Amino acid sequence: MSQPHTAAKPSTIRTPWQIFKVPAALAALSLLGLVSALTGDGLRDALSWAGLAAPVVVTLWALKARRR
Repeated sequence: MSQPHTAAKPSTIRTPWQIFKVPAALAALSLLGLVSALTGDGLRDALSWAGLAAPVVVTLWALKARRR
């Protein structure tokens, strides 16, 4: 029989920077991907794919980690 899921209480208070640094980095990667997709070809296409795929990959990783 499994234990009921309970939310863990944070042991320390987090600053806004600690809370939003990963979402801000993902937003910056997305913006970089969008701009590089609109401004060039070749290497910039690869950069745009990487920048736009990063939030998807991170979301899938987080969902997988949460199910464990």
